[in-house]
Amino acid sequence: MAYKKTEQASMMVKNTTVREFTIPRTEQRVMYSRAGNREYRIFVARPDGEPPPSGFPVIYLLDANAVFGTMVEAMRVQASRSDKTGVVPTVIIGIGYPTEMPFAPARFYDFTMPVSVDELPARPDGTAWPEMGGAEAFLKFIEEELKPEIECEFEIDRERQALFGHSLGGLFALHVLFTKPTAFRTYIAGSPSIHWNKRFLLEAEQQFVSRLERETLNVDILLAVGELERSHKSRISNNAKELAERLSALAHRGVYVEFEEFEGEGHVSVLPALVSRALRFASRRK
Repeated sequence: MAYKKTEQASMMVKNTTVREFTIPRTEQRVMYSRAGNREYRIFVARPDGEPPPSGFPVIYLLDANAVFGTMVEAMRVQASRSDKTGVVPTVIIGIGYPTEMPFAPARFYDFTMPVSVDELPARPDGTAWPEMGGAEAFLKFIEEELKPEIECEFEIDRERQALFGHSLGGLFALHVLFTKPTAFRTYIAGSPSIHWNKRFLLEAEQQFVSRLERETLNVDILLAVGELERSHKSRISNNAKELAERLSALAHRGVYVEFEEFEGEGHVSVLPALVSRALRFASRRK
């Protein structure tokens, strides 16, 4: 039955002030990447209080249009009781795109390595893949343009920098781990699309392992999937679990790895649970 506006309801509407809701202590800005020749929407969340002597931890969050608000609110709630949750006040820097959509097509370019179309898996909807292969330019933007700007604005603890990526973003996080592991201390790769170009990633992983024969690192890695991803034909769950097992063998070289499967969650629904878990993981005392 349709709702009919009564005289009393009309008076209530007139006495109501409607304002757009914003998350406290957050802002967004447009930043042009010289490395990638494109614009990004950068989301910034400022933690409450003064920074500790070593500076604030920072999380660089990919696909920020989709999950920035989720991560910020989870951090605000849990950091208010750090003694109970283990989550400490953290600067959150979301890297997104000038769109109102949760996921932008540009992510396919930014999060992937150069590859022949013949080596790619079929796209689920049967359409052609968008342009790909911009991961190096995207990493250069983060390292040489974004990080310096953030570090001029905030007191940042460079020993507590984390990178969070999911799906193709998780693939990018692993790419950075294997090719420039000192860029971050903590890597969170949720439901990583290892299948997208598995040969390339396996080669990068082998080079990473070879590097550790000559030196030690100090990195923490969280690999996570949803339980419902077990049946995915891409083997997204198995690939992540097997990678975690291989990396666990490098503990003596300074590589700490955790694998987590979230009960009852799928490829997209796993995100809120993973965000909460990632905050605790990144806040761990090193």
